[in-house]
Amino acid sequence: MVFQIPDIPPWRIEKFVLPQDTDHAGVMWHGSYLNWLEEARVDALQKVGLPYYQLSLEGLEMPVVSLDIKYLRSIQHGEEICLESWCLKRQGVRWPWVTRFFNKNNECMAEAIVYLVLVSRNESGIKLLKKVPDYLSNALKNLQLGPA
Repeated sequence: MVFQIPDIPPWRIEKFVLPQDTDHAGVMWHGSYLNWLEEARVDALQKVGLPYYQLSLEGLEMPVVSLDIKYLRSIQHGEEICLESWCLKRQGVRWPWVTRFFNKNNECMAEAIVYLVLVSRNESGIKLLKKVPDYLSNALKNLQLGPA
C-alpha cells in the first residue's frame, strides 16, 4: 500500500457507484472520489458526536489544503465500494486523513491522503487556528482511536 496507516480499526462507509459518479465510459469520475472522501470524513465526525454542520454554525471550517489520490484500479458503474478511513495524528496545523477504497472482493481500488486545517470565519475574514477548541480536540482524539 502507498500510505502508512495506524494499527487501529478504520471508519467505514459503504457506497454504490451510481451513474452520476461515472464518466461517459462508466468509470468512476475523479471528482466523485472527492465527494466520497468528504462524505467519509463527515460521517466519522457524526459518529463521534460532532456533526460537521455544528462546526459551521460556530464559524469553524476544515478546508482541504492538500490531497493525493493513487488510482490503483478503475471503479465501475454498479460496483459496491467500502471506504476505510483513518484520522491520523495532527501534523502542526494539518490533520491528515488516509482513505482506501475497496471493492467487494477486498481489492484496494484507490488510496487517498487528505490534509485539512481548522479555520474560523467571521465578518473580519478567515483565520487559521493553531489551537483547537477543547471540545473539538476531544472529538479529533476520538477520531484517531477509530470506531469503538
